[in-house]
Amino acid sequence: MTDRTPSRAVSPIARLGGVLMLGTALFIMPLGAMAQDATQPAAPAAAPAQPAAPTPDTVVAKVGEDAITEADISFAAEDLAQELANVPPDQRKAFLLTVLIDMKVMANAAKAAGMDQTDIFKRRLAYLEDRALRRAYFAEKVTAAVTQEAVQAAYDKFVADFKPQDEVHARHILVATEDEAKAIKTELDGGASFEDLAKAKSIDPSAKQNGGDLGFFSAGQMVKPFEEAAFKLEPGQISDPIQSQFGWHVIKVEEKRKSSPPPLQQVAQQLQQQLMFTGFDNAIAELKKGVAIDIPDAALADQVKQQSQQAEEAAPTN
Repeated sequence: MTDRTPSRAVSPIARLGGVLMLGTALFIMPLGAMAQDATQPAAPAAAPAQPAAPTPDTVVAKVGEDAITEADISFAAEDLAQELANVPPDQRKAFLLTVLIDMKVMANAAKAAGMDQTDIFKRRLAYLEDRALRRAYFAEKVTAAVTQEAVQAAYDKFVADFKPQDEVHARHILVATEDEAKAIKTELDGGASFEDLAKAKSIDPSAKQNGGDLGFFSAGQMVKPFEEAAFKLEPGQISDPIQSQFGWHVIKVEEKRKSSPPPLQQVAQQLQQQLMFTGFDNAIAELKKGVAIDIPDAALADQVKQQSQQAEEAAPTN
């Protein structure tokens, strides 16, 4: 283990998150941008005329008689989101257009060879149609419901349910042996600077930069021996040597406080994702009502049932 800082647990608010994988990247509009269009200043009267903004039907290129439009560029960006992340921003449109030109040429060759008339192609086409419709339904019925007002309401509920916890702001000096820790404690009792000793003697790599500062932490975020000692100290007090699996610690408590809810902007994206999870689950449950779903293979049916139950248990709750 290279990191000798006492391990931190995942914070409660972090558990609200999770990425909803539905076969496409879901881009969430930042809260601050939701009203951006309504607040743009009017262009000066004397400003030169600007070219019309592209629409989904704007033709970007033609391959023979076939047009490639801005809408096609957008669809390709969805499908190639992972690959696009490795392309410089100013080259992405050209990258996508190159892919679309190659795709159009090859698709036309496949049609000329009659490949679009095979049974397997028709099955694949039906699958792709269902996938596209699912994406459209999700965007219009689920994502569209995640409004600024809905996020604010979820945050208000989170704040109302928030239970403050005791937090400690501490520093530590970590060494390999008890004798080293005792010697450091003697120096500290004699008036030496805790921060300077941490930078000079701690084997915690981060101590060289921050003087052993661990910031604030609450119960359950540090290894037990360290945590128990830290919470017993009062601000300004320094502990006797404490042993953990990382070595021997000397701890100084700087401050104690009660935790408070994080600001909305810090948790907005996690709350948005939670609302989408909930909206998706509710939509699926409603759509399945009255629909007969038969899986002849009993073992497979049981696996599907178990996976559905696991997904329900893992989903974020309000």
